[in-house]
Amino acid sequence: MTKISVNLPGLTMKNPLMPASGTFGFGDVPAAKKFDLNELGALVIKTTTPEARIGNPQPQIAVLDEGVLNSVGLTNPGVDEVITAKLPPIKKQYPELPLMASVGGESKAGYIEVARKLADSGKVNALEINFSCPNVAEGGMTFGVQPALIEELTAAIKAVVDVPIYIKLTPNVTSVTEIAKAAEAGGADGLSMINTVTGMRINIETRKPRLGNNIGGYSGAGVKPIALYQINQVRQVTDLPIIGMGGIESAQDVVEFMLAGANAVAVGSAHFKDALICPHIAQDLPAILEKLGVTDINDLVGQVEFN
Repeated sequence: MTKISVNLPGLTMKNPLMPASGTFGFGDVPAAKKFDLNELGALVIKTTTPEARIGNPQPQIAVLDEGVLNSVGLTNPGVDEVITAKLPPIKKQYPELPLMASVGGESKAGYIEVARKLADSGKVNALEINFSCPNVAEGGMTFGVQPALIEELTAAIKAVVDVPIYIKLTPNVTSVTEIAKAAEAGGADGLSMINTVTGMRINIETRKPRLGNNIGGYSGAGVKPIALYQINQVRQVTDLPIIGMGGIESAQDVVEFMLAGANAVAVGSAHFKDALICPHIAQDLPAILEKLGVTDINDLVGQVEFN
């Protein structure tokens, strides 16, 4: 029997698939209600900040032929509301489903506060630290491009939480390996990569950008080669588990990401095409692995053979 289960720090997953942060809200968006979420390997919730955020000006999302531009801006009700109102319904309905919370903030103190509160809630199995959002004026990307800050913040968060932490890396840097090594030096338990690539589209009739925030994060199939390259680069400098993302739309894509060096994957933009993309990919995985002569999906990790 082909094994597709994956074990990562804090996350015991029946398959390597999870919706990327923001894709399923807090398990309360329409797509999350179309199937039994126990079919997922894990669920990553929307990024949570110290206080409520209303996000960026509309339109916040532009669905393109080749991907998706978004500038949502971390809209969320704030960490206290997330813990008291958003997490309990998910835990009640899906008590066995591994939950990863995504942590955001505008300052070092903000990140530490959110991480500590979420970890102390006892409702999440791991934290994804979003040092890489291109759609907020402060925090996020500001931290995500500076190795010294990444190491300092990672260590500070690690000191106050008792669940594993995964640092989400931005692709919008000169050397993603330096950022990855800084996260590892700070005590990270794993990495998530890549976050969206900063981009823009323009309406030629109005001459205005397609997004209310003018620029946004580009995701979807168009970023897949960038994601694969950066994941492979990072795999060569660290043994930390990597949750790979960036244009995954099929079981074949999952295999490709794992060959590049990912241990598990997160699916985002593909949900605009198929709300059931994660269970569909999970169903397809055993057959493609059998065709490739692979009995354990974990044996694929980092096994790309260079020319």
